[in-house]
Amino acid sequence: MAKNKDFNYIWTDKKRTIFGLPISFTRYFLTEKKLIVRTGFLNITELETELYKICDKKLTLSLGQRIVNCGSITIFSRDTDTPTFVIKSVKNPRKVSELLEQYADAQRDKYGTRGRDLLNIDDSDND
Repeated sequence: MAKNKDFNYIWTDKKRTIFGLPISFTRYFLTEKKLIVRTGFLNITELETELYKICDKKLTLSLGQRIVNCGSITIFSRDTDTPTFVIKSVKNPRKVSELLEQYADAQRDKYGTRGRDLLNIDDSDND
């Protein structure tokens, strides 16, 4: 498969398996606007999440992952299709988490969404 010149990938990695080897059919891509998870070999499924919709993230580092400098990042978002998903076993998870935060903040600033905009809070008076 040829690389797509339409996207400027900031970060890309594969899901790591035993001993931190990238032997998997799951790939992760980070662009300035989206996080893309592509899975599959014959039938490919792509999951895209806009970065400004990311509300929170959680970093999980098991002992086996720490030995090979890997970790998993759980993403919590406002996306209706996938409100929660996991970026499993990637190299340098803290750097990836910081990249996600940096670009998500830039997108939130661009669209003017902060704090309460990301929550489902009803401001109407209930009198």
